[in-house]
Amino acid sequence: MVNKVILVGNLGADPELRYTPGGQPVCSMRLATKESWTGRDGQRAERTEWHSIVVWGKQGENTAHYLRKGRQVYVEGRLQTRSWEGKDGVKRYKTEIVATNVVFLQGGSRSESPRAEEPPTHEDFDAPPVESTPGDDDIPF
Repeated sequence: MVNKVILVGNLGADPELRYTPGGQPVCSMRLATKESWTGRDGQRAERTEWHSIVVWGKQGENTAHYLRKGRQVYVEGRLQTRSWEGKDGVKRYKTEIVATNVVFLQGGSRSESPRAEEPPTHEDFDAPPVESTPGDDDIPF
């Protein structure tokens, strides 16, 4: 079985970095991708799809530190759906992409300057894949 997602898109907001009660960093961000096509009537149309991305560990810290709204990003990971019961007693679901690889792209960026003066090297992002996803108690949101 395969559960693999590859996206290239632009960040819709600055990434948010949090830490689990155990001290593990986790970064969440929203990524927009666009699909364009020509309809039967010859008119161009496009649709924007929004994706929730979660990045764990050192790679999550780097993502939160160096990226900001509008920046173009390559994300590779897997789909994961989690559920919880809301305060109103209704069961809720959220499907996210748990990123295993995040690459900061230069071209197509709406926001050219990173948050810090020195961009990280490629080695900073080659964190080993997460062997297991932290339990629901470790998720800070």
